[in-house]
Amino acid sequence: MHQTRFDKPVLIFDGDCGFCARSVNVFKRLPIDAEVTAYQFADLQLYGTTEERASYEVLWVDRSGRVHGGAQAIARLLVSAGGIYAVAGHLMRTPPLRWMAAGAYRMIANNRQRMPGGTVACGLPPAARESGIGA
Repeated sequence: MHQTRFDKPVLIFDGDCGFCARSVNVFKRLPIDAEVTAYQFADLQLYGTTEERASYEVLWVDRSGRVHGGAQAIARLLVSAGGIYAVAGHLMRTPPLRWMAAGAYRMIANNRQRMPGGTVACGLPPAARESGIGA
């Protein structure tokens, strides 16, 4: 089990995805005290995760070092913002909204190349992006 503790949470996203970068810019406007980094520039081993997972879903690494992915990462980010955002975040962590949030997150993530700011590269696996396949 990953035991590293951090001074502040870390939001890890896919920096090659225009939709992801655009979404993170929205999150940066929230009153959160967290580091924000693209997985391509992060020490993923330090954060207890892998490139495969980080390319699949946004990640929230809390101060205790626990990694949360997808809709639950967004929920925890919202909770950390406080106020009305925290209410939304707590609701997203509670069944049945938790299940609906996970489904909505997966649907959006699977189609991120079609979302505002998305590009063809958003829908490609990292190995294909690096080799230029499909671009």
